[in-house]
Amino acid sequence: MSATADACAAGPFVHPALFYRGDTEYLAGTVPFVWGGLAADEPVAVAVPGDNLALLRRELGADAERVRLLDMTEAGRNPGRIIPGVLRAFADTHPGRPVRIIGEPIWAARSAVEYPACVQHEALINLAFTGRDVTILCPYDVETLDPDVLADAEATHPVLIDGEGRRPSTVYAPAAVIDRYNQALPVPDGAFELAATTDLAAARALAHVRAAACGLSADRLADVEVVVTELLSNSIEHGSGSGTVRLWGGDGEFVCEVHDRGRLGDPLAGRHPATPYQPRGRGLLLVNHLADLVRLYTGDDGTTFRAYFRG
Repeated sequence: MSATADACAAGPFVHPALFYRGDTEYLAGTVPFVWGGLAADEPVAVAVPGDNLALLRRELGADAERVRLLDMTEAGRNPGRIIPGVLRAFADTHPGRPVRIIGEPIWAARSAVEYPACVQHEALINLAFTGRDVTILCPYDVETLDPDVLADAEATHPVLIDGEGRRPSTVYAPAAVIDRYNQALPVPDGAFELAATTDLAAARALAHVRAAACGLSADRLADVEVVVTELLSNSIEHGSGSGTVRLWGGDGEFVCEVHDRGRLGDPLAGRHPATPYQPRGRGLLLVNHLADLVRLYTGDDGTTFRAYFRG
């Protein structure tokens, strides 16, 4: 498996899924990929969950100092943050050079609420890196992940690697995956609603009060205020001229969403890194940076952004 994992680093952009069983197969599929990049003087980053990060760090030994290592449970707890804040943040600092990244955004502890955002992220990688000389290897634990998750991985990755070798995916269809997980977001009973508003101050104040009642810390309350302001501002400016704000939560979690009647046209909205001299267009990027999870639905009845915050 090590030879096949290393072989997929050819071409302008390569996005293989690595299906592994246990630590031995994980290391066989990832360590030669890292060492191959280092031997070729290519920048290498690894963003995987903490246990696998520790496993790789031990196996790489002194070479770990030459690799950008990130715990994906922190850096990528919101999947909408991974492209701009992890993948592009690393690749864009090495312009004109081939880059290798191991990114593991899906693991067994991901919740059912998080998963649609995770699989959409995997599909959007293909759009975000088209034409780039970048290889992003995505490990999937076949012993702990559901068969449906593995099937989705085959649809979001053009190349598949497992114990039998390397092969092209016969069901690769990332656009269809993005559409399939573009799901309407039901609103729970008891949610507070501020309908069709342009009043940023009122939305911010109400969100602060409701989030405080859910037990969020002072720092998280400040984040909630920023996110509600940015989402409603986006609806006013780019949606239908106003937005409906909905707020709910409990037990240390708070959720806010903003719905408008506009239709989102850019599937990478909120995932484009901002340039230092960019005066506008940072709002949705900031939302992804601050929230613990962002879900999105856009359809004929409009667009909804939903942001989750944990205490």
